[in-house]
Amino acid sequence: MIYLDHAASTPVRREVLEAMWPYVTGEFGNPSSHHTVGESAAAVLAGARASIAAHLGVRPAELIFTSGGTESDNLAVKGVVLASARGRHVITSAIEHEAILESVDFLERHHGATATILPVDEQGLVSPADLAAAIRPDTALVTIQHANNEIGVVQDIPALVAAAGGVPFHTDAVQSAGWLPLGLGVDAMTIAGHKLGTPKGVGLLYARSGLALEPLLHGGGQERGRRSGTENVAGAVGLSVGLSLAHSSPGPLRDALIDGVLAAVPSAFVTGSRSSRLPNHASFCFPGTSGEAVLLELERHGIVCSSGSACAAGSDEPSHVLLALGIDAAVAQTAVRFTLDGTTTSDDVSFVIERVADAVATVGGLSTSR
Repeated sequence: MIYLDHAASTPVRREVLEAMWPYVTGEFGNPSSHHTVGESAAAVLAGARASIAAHLGVRPAELIFTSGGTESDNLAVKGVVLASARGRHVITSAIEHEAILESVDFLERHHGATATILPVDEQGLVSPADLAAAIRPDTALVTIQHANNEIGVVQDIPALVAAAGGVPFHTDAVQSAGWLPLGLGVDAMTIAGHKLGTPKGVGLLYARSGLALEPLLHGGGQERGRRSGTENVAGAVGLSVGLSLAHSSPGPLRDALIDGVLAAVPSAFVTGSRSSRLPNHASFCFPGTSGEAVLLELERHGIVCSSGSACAAGSDEPSHVLLALGIDAAVAQTAVRFTLDGTTTSDDVSFVIERVADAVATVGGLSTSR
């Protein structure tokens, strides 16, 4: 099998499992317990927090462990806006992950918030000038994704932070963590472990010291009162190790895949910017086909990829991300995404290009015959 859906989830790394193993077996203590077993767990949790903080260049107290990217996004958006003294206006972009867009929608429906959804250009990029023009006195939060999960486009977050003019800024860095530097100058940032080789179920939110944040979960007051619930000690250890293991960039192979697919399938086009793109991400539309049908053909040959966001799998609706780029709804449903990692080889890429050409020809022929 050639697995090219790392944007959805990554294989658990051996180093991560080995680091976690003691804390899912003998070292099982609750870090809130005031005895030696609990205090040992608390020390391990503090060590994982300190390791992550050093990697990110932030303070350990600014990190909040969560169950994953979706919870961290919800905590950032709802938590900052509900705690804001500025007002309840939120600015985001049209291509955000559903965890952001649904959180904004919730605030509008239940808490009287208002939202400005910034457009993107045909490359998938947000304009700093558009953001600056959207800032209002009551703007509580700007939340714009660092790298998009469907099209791999990387935003210039430092420029957008500058355009925000001091308004609290959150970025979803789930896709970029491990691939790109994360010193972005933001006030809050989301990371998910299962994109970094950890088991699913652990993530974190960086929240700058002094940033007001209303918790979503109430109870025992863990995580300095910002996220109650017994911490996942093993998950925190795994996340610290996963984040420290830098990916080996498959950038040249990504470019070879893009060039090869475009040469083999002349009707295909890349979705989003080629230059401002994650080093492991190649995404296409194949007009005249069905993206799902292409996926099935590829899987018959042992190639696993996706049609877009795993969180929207099974939806009959075209991708909101591709629609925001100005792509026709019918064409948007022909999308296929390939996301590589450091284990992908040139032979893998050559094989995938051949099979993509065959799959598009097969599926396109079936579509034409109808």
